[in-house]
Amino acid sequence: MKKIILIGIGLLTFGFSNAQQLETLIDEALKNSPEIQKFELQYNIVSEKVNEVNTIPNTEFGVGYFVSEPETRTGAQRFKVSAKQMMPWFGSITARENYVSSLADAKYEDIVIAKRKLIASVSQSYYNLYANKAKQKVLVQNIELLETYETMALTSVEVGKASAVDVLRLQMRQNELEQLKEVLVQQYLAEQTMLNKLLNRDKDVVVNVVGELTIPPETSLIDIEKLSLHPELIKYDKLYQSVEQSELLNQKESLPMIGFGLDYVNVDKRPNMEFSDNGKDIVMPMVSISIPIFNKKYKSQTKQNEFQQQEIMAEKQQRLNKLESALDKAVKDRISSRISYETQSKNLEQANDAEEILIKNYETGTIDFNDVLDIQELQLKFQMSQIESVKTFYIQTTIINYLSN
Repeated sequence: MKKIILIGIGLLTFGFSNAQQLETLIDEALKNSPEIQKFELQYNIVSEKVNEVNTIPNTEFGVGYFVSEPETRTGAQRFKVSAKQMMPWFGSITARENYVSSLADAKYEDIVIAKRKLIASVSQSYYNLYANKAKQKVLVQNIELLETYETMALTSVEVGKASAVDVLRLQMRQNELEQLKEVLVQQYLAEQTMLNKLLNRDKDVVVNVVGELTIPPETSLIDIEKLSLHPELIKYDKLYQSVEQSELLNQKESLPMIGFGLDYVNVDKRPNMEFSDNGKDIVMPMVSISIPIFNKKYKSQTKQNEFQQQEIMAEKQQRLNKLESALDKAVKDRISSRISYETQSKNLEQANDAEEILIKNYETGTIDFNDVLDIQELQLKFQMSQIESVKTFYIQTTIINYLSN
């Protein structure tokens, strides 16, 4: 399942080494996650209950002493010992085992769901780190560009073609970008902590992310039919089956129970008398039956099971509607991210052309540093939007993958 998810995310679009990096993080997360360990232990507990229910009622033993000894023809009765074993109706124990096994099957889906969610969370955190690092890189490039413009402005001030105000505005813009970069650094550390904690390791472990991501030219079509096989929906099917098994068990428990027993009565010999069977002990085998004639519990349980099945099917339909909505939104958002990326690419190309025109104007002796700042601000905006589009594309891909694979 994990390999299918990783392929679905589209990791191979930016190189095997980078795919291996994220796959390594996912492997570590799946191995160390306390949440998954919790669900696995819950599954083990429920599975172990199969051995718990594979039992019959306790054997009953009784001992009685006659304070007032009843006399019989063969002598006085002194004490009584009895043993009794009730047996459930044929197939009752198997019905219990099947019911518990069905509960374990439903609980297993929690493990599958938790793993899927963890893979998606690790991947999304990884892409957030990529976007943050890419934005830092862009800010550094723009700061260096402003430093170049600052040098040009200082030269223009010396020859009287610019004012000191232009230099100060360029410096203030640099300060603003430096601030943005420092804020991104802190946000990166916070996201890195989140990712490390998903991997259940120290928060300060350095996470290295891919240097560059691009949106692939084409993406595979989404098979909506696969949504019906999602573990969140399969779990409802397993719960429905567990209620069916519960009803079968209820029917078995409503049947009579048969008991087998043995009574032993110690008898003293009658004094001064000689006859056959004098003092002969009494041994009495017994068979009993337990019938729930006046017990409405089982009929009530049948009604409860019917209502519970209806509730499960309603919840499944509700969850299916939400999953379909989430999948449709993720697909549309991914398409939108591609459109946005292509638009920002065109805008960035035009902004670069405008920058070249300004540089040529500087060479001819005329340059407006207000235009320089405007173009630089537009370039930064387009670059940041482009990075966000890439991040959105891959994050939406993880959501699509979670829902459709």
